[in-house]
Amino acid sequence: MTMLTRRTAFGAAALLAAPRLASAADTQLAIATGTTGGVYYPLGGGLANILSRTIPGMSATVEVTGGSVANNQLLGAGRVGLIFSQVDASVDAVNGQDRFRGRPVKVRAIAVLYTNRMQAVTTASSGIQSIADMKGKRISSGAPGSATEVMAFRLIEAAGLDRDKDFRARERLSPAESTNAVKDGKLDAYFFVSGVPTSAVTDLAASPGITMRLVDHADLVPKITAKYGPVYFPEVIPSGTYPGQTTDNQQMSVANILAVLDTMPDEQVTKILESTWNGRAELAQVHAEGRGFTLDRQKTSAAGVPWHPAAEAFWKKQGATLA
Repeated sequence: MTMLTRRTAFGAAALLAAPRLASAADTQLAIATGTTGGVYYPLGGGLANILSRTIPGMSATVEVTGGSVANNQLLGAGRVGLIFSQVDASVDAVNGQDRFRGRPVKVRAIAVLYTNRMQAVTTASSGIQSIADMKGKRISSGAPGSATEVMAFRLIEAAGLDRDKDFRARERLSPAESTNAVKDGKLDAYFFVSGVPTSAVTDLAASPGITMRLVDHADLVPKITAKYGPVYFPEVIPSGTYPGQTTDNQQMSVANILAVLDTMPDEQVTKILESTWNGRAELAQVHAEGRGFTLDRQKTSAAGVPWHPAAEAFWKKQGATLA
């Protein structure tokens, strides 16, 4: 049996399509996404709409969550059937480490999506030019249960800071909450990992009287990968990605995946992938990061965790080398 989950108030029908009545024969698939200020949420709404419209008997809905860590936990608890996740969070889940210590989850990748980019967000008036400069400042390390928080802690550690002692205050806010706190003068900087551009950062950058800055931190990647493995890599957020952004941002990135439990039936995985792959142009219309769902991204090394056997077969049939 495929995983059955409760329907939520954040159904794709409520987001993007006319409501439809569910019959007793419907398969209800809950998709764990992220906060409303990120990219997972709108892409998840688009995906739920595609699956509900193209797979007979399926009613797919989206869950607003704290992010990747929470998503893997929800998957392991059987409360959702499909998740968006950063690779690092799913690797931790499979290995039973960090937030999953003693509670491993048999996560299986079914697709590699776009790249998630760490954004260390501040303002010109804060005086912050490096992660180390955040010492003594008021920051947010990300929403509880988010992969943002995991990556933020690893960056803070690599910069030689103590996450519990070296800040005037360390909040655990969503990106939208963080942006509002910066606007209100209650926060100096925050971390957020997502595709770009993302609405919360755009909101801050477009705010009158505020000059948004992204803090470079790619120099810390070697120290982080030496300890946590090669799941992270340096990238650049080009100037002009956000209003008023005049320089490139040298930052740390990680891949995103769609994932399920190893127990999802092969037929169900194949149907989900067929509909998602055929609907990729629609996902690209929902958010620009949807364009990152391409055949050449389907690599075993990028997935980070084992493929679901049906997904591996699907991508090989499409012509992906997977190597």
